[in-house]
Amino acid sequence: MKEAYSVIISLLRTEKGTKLLPFNKYVFAVDRKANKVEIRRSVEEIYKVKVKDVNTSAVRGKKKRVRFVEGKTSDRKKAVVTLKPGEKIDVT
Repeated sequence: MKEAYSVIISLLRTEKGTKLLPFNKYVFAVDRKANKVEIRRSVEEIYKVKVKDVNTSAVRGKKKRVRFVEGKTSDRKKAVVTLKPGEKIDVT
């Protein structure tokens, strides 16, 4: 089993993530090799909450260009974690 802080990279503060807060859902950037069980255990360990559901999505990096140099942003993985009723993560 991986260490909890190596699975969860950060809590994503995006417009979509903010819209999901009233539904008790939080968006995290996670390790690309992490599975749903590891993500669930890590969130429960770090934030001391009970997780109801975990949905993951792999996000491909975008092609970028700066003047004459072409490049690509890195691939990443996101997880939308739904908490059980009554649970809450302080995002401030």
